[in-house]
Amino acid sequence: MIIDGKKISEEILAHVAEKKTKKFFAAFLIGENPASVSFLKQKEKIAHSLNVDFRIYKFEENTTQDKLRKEILKIAEHKTCGGVIVQLPLPTHINAQYVMNVIPKEKDVDVLGERALGAFYAGRNIILPPAVGVFAQILKTENILLDTKKIAIVGLGNLVGKPIAVWLKGKVSDIHLLDKGSDYSILKNADVVVLGTGQPNLISPKILKENTFVIDFGYGTKDGKIYGDFDSQSIQNSGSEIQNFSYTPTPGGTGPILVAKLFENFFTLVENQKGV
Repeated sequence: MIIDGKKISEEILAHVAEKKTKKFFAAFLIGENPASVSFLKQKEKIAHSLNVDFRIYKFEENTTQDKLRKEILKIAEHKTCGGVIVQLPLPTHINAQYVMNVIPKEKDVDVLGERALGAFYAGRNIILPPAVGVFAQILKTENILLDTKKIAIVGLGNLVGKPIAVWLKGKVSDIHLLDKGSDYSILKNADVVVLGTGQPNLISPKILKENTFVIDFGYGTKDGKIYGDFDSQSIQNSGSEIQNFSYTPTPGGTGPILVAKLFENFFTLVENQKGV
């Protein structure tokens, strides 16, 4: 079964569309990375559909991190700014965490600054990191009860694997944390597999057990095409013996839900600020 991310995102956005604000959503783009530009255009399109004032601030690739921090803080501190995101990845000469840390916790839509992350790790942040929100939403939509499942996470990056692992602490009794190069044989025991390495077709259905739920955040290109970490194409080309999976496709799986959760986070933050 293919998990329809577009349908789930539409349901989230339909709820979000009922909310209104005069505050603007600030997005920072450094350089001209084609993927970053494309992702921001998608977010801008959704913002327009929600009547959100989405402002993209562009900086040259050689911008210094101190200048970037100064400009982000200046805009974030504006009373009519409701939320801030910095489109990743950043140029190699910029320390991403150093830049993210300047974003005020109450406007940190991606939950990437140390203050917002600290609150999240302590269970006190009012919003979840977007990837965690996506994961929780899919569990809810698919009626997956965590206390009865064995979970495996492949890829322990700051955007996907690590925050989801933190959120799962205390919610499941059996969780396996894996990264690139790990022994993936343990995946044969997992009921739910979360993928976030960005390595195309890393995980074959053959190394999973049947009826596994695969939630794939991976995103990479190969031969000019976009692929997730999960080799879903082999399911479509295979016999019935490995067809019993529920998975998010790439594209059209976690991506649309991620964008929807971003705007859900934005409105939640705005509602907790003065002067909505």
